[in-house]
Amino acid sequence: MAVSLDDVRHIAALARLGLTDDRAQALTAELNTILGHMDALARVDTTAVATDDASAPGMPLRADAGPPDALARRPEAFAPSVRDGFLLVPRLATHETGEES
Repeated sequence: MAVSLDDVRHIAALARLGLTDDRAQALTAELNTILGHMDALARVDTTAVATDDASAPGMPLRADAGPPDALARRPEAFAPSVRDGFLLVPRLATHETGEES
């Protein structure tokens, strides 16, 4: 598969890139060189190469044990507002709809 000058110009237009004719021709040559290298790599026989199996289970994890670490101070001591154990934060101005909920 080769990249044409029209392909490069089309992608540049989609990305809103201003390319000169010289740069578009250079990119076409560079991309075709890269694709040529990829074709050469695709022809390499890798059947005898051992690869990691992505579906194999990883390292066994230990079970979480012990109580959670206690805070030095209760959240009410440092949070501006707390309800049911959750910290309440003001709504961002960019997310305000003008309606109070």
